[in-house]
Amino acid sequence: MTIEELFKDKTTKSKEKTEIISKWIIETSLPVDELIAFAEKSKDPVKATCIEAMEYATKHNPNLADETAFTFITHTLTEKAPRIKWESAKVIGNTAHLFTEKLDLAISSLIANTEHEGTVVRWSAAFALGEILKLKTKRNVTLLPTLENISEKEEKNSIKKIYLDAIKKTKK
Repeated sequence: MTIEELFKDKTTKSKEKTEIISKWIIETSLPVDELIAFAEKSKDPVKATCIEAMEYATKHNPNLADETAFTFITHTLTEKAPRIKWESAKVIGNTAHLFTEKLDLAISSLIANTEHEGTVVRWSAAFALGEILKLKTKRNVTLLPTLENISEKEEKNSIKKIYLDAIKKTKK
């Protein structure tokens, strides 16, 4: 079955599609660049499912994401659809340690997403920014005070806790 056939199959639910695609990525029977090429020309719900599958796969093995995938995901942080934003942020959080020299655009997009009205978008941005902060790179000179500022303004305790945990780990 191809990825096109999977999405045309109306009997398979969205979550099942995510599981199937992530399994294909993990088993390398679906190259990540093929998934990206498919996602780029797809409508938002399909694109979000593809990115969610990448998120699941990179949680298990971050090395499945190459530089092309990281660049694609960085660009999708700015898309309009909230689900695309939050799934992309989680992929960034899973893989940031592999691309420490390529984080500037991701960081600026993630910071923009910290002001999104959607709780899940803000939570995912906090997760990714926290993971980046824990890398203890030279960016922390500006990133740490920025995240301290954001955490003070954040009203949801679940999101604030992500920032505070990362800040605490950074200061050790």
